[in-house]
Amino acid sequence: MTSQKAVSFIIKFIVLTVVLILFIVPFVFLLINSFKENIAITSNPLSLPEIFNMANYVNAFDKMNYVDAFTNSLVITVLSVLFISLFAAMTAHYFVRNNTKFNQYTFMLMVASMIIPFQAIMIPLVKIYGSLDLLNNKWSLIYMYIGFGSSLAVFIYHGFVKSIPKELEEAALIDGCTRIQTFFRIVFPVLMPTTATISILNVLWIWNDFLLPSLILVDPEQRTLPLSTYNFYGTYTVDYGPLMASLVLTIFPIIIIYLFAQKYIIQGVMQGSIK
Repeated sequence: MTSQKAVSFIIKFIVLTVVLILFIVPFVFLLINSFKENIAITSNPLSLPEIFNMANYVNAFDKMNYVDAFTNSLVITVLSVLFISLFAAMTAHYFVRNNTKFNQYTFMLMVASMIIPFQAIMIPLVKIYGSLDLLNNKWSLIYMYIGFGSSLAVFIYHGFVKSIPKELEEAALIDGCTRIQTFFRIVFPVLMPTTATISILNVLWIWNDFLLPSLILVDPEQRTLPLSTYNFYGTYTVDYGPLMASLVLTIFPIIIIYLFAQKYIIQGVMQGSIK
């Protein structure tokens, strides 16, 4: 039995190591090439740099207008995730506690909307909002993220709210809380594990999204970090060195956030699975 456990452990270790390498290798190549010149990248992208030159990062930081792009990404991501989590939790709670036919059909429509690919509606979306002069505005982009992200969040919250005993809310109402106070003091704190899971999923999606911001944000001053990396693509050439550096600068903040928040994210996922 002990030998079987040892063999099982070795197999799991090998599989996890292979998976780790598959995930790490692209980022390692990206990091290595970010210190190399264009000629070195195109001639041998797998070689190590002869010297670790920071010129690509200085060029990328300046050409991306990094501070403004970072601020735009941060504002859009934080506000979108905040409103998605809050509105979706309130909507799911309302659907569960008011189980009318209308709410059931509305919930089914929200769930059904998740199967519609964004590419199928992006051209009508841009035409409609363009005719209303609502493009090139980060607030319009935040509004769209809330709309596109709420269905999945409501679906996840809906199943979790059903596991919360209704007696907790009834006791709070008897003690003098209003329904709003009951939600924010009783229900929403219990939903925090699910909120952590939904938040990290939406942060990764919104921070790294390129397609929707490219359709909405035209002014260079409004661009997010992923859009700013497109500055290194010319008509006939690509400035690979600064481009690699810009990609590292784009993904570095989200990696730092994940490293610091991973304990709380894992706790949220585990608690949510127990619920």
